[in-house]
Amino acid sequence: MSVNFSTDRKPLTAYSLAGLADIVLLLLVFFLLTSSFIPQFGIQVNLPRTDTAAPNQNEYITVSITSDGTYYVEQNRVPQEELLSVLRSELRGRSALVLRADEKSTVGELATVASLAQALNLRVIIATDRKQVNRGR
Repeated sequence: MSVNFSTDRKPLTAYSLAGLADIVLLLLVFFLLTSSFIPQFGIQVNLPRTDTAAPNQNEYITVSITSDGTYYVEQNRVPQEELLSVLRSELRGRSALVLRADEKSTVGELATVASLAQALNLRVIIATDRKQVNRGR
């Protein structure tokens, strides 16, 4: 007794892409859910750590001071001599200034920005990173 496995049917040459579309959609959802939604600034500064951190909003002017004393206003490098004029041009109804100073920056550099902010009647908020608190139970 012999079994004939041959068939006269042609092989299927069209593939359904529905399964592939499902996998791509699931990967997209996975990466969207696991990505960080915190805005990252392009200027590298090591913020000092404190117990609380102030929120950053679009109504603030952001000034960054790097460890080597370079000033940045809204991601643009600014010489110290032009800091007041640039801050004045960035006001546009804003009432506060967020200072993102590297922990190795000097008190003099912080005082320079704070005095310019006071001259422009701006509140100064110093951005910090939140400390990791060990809570024993």
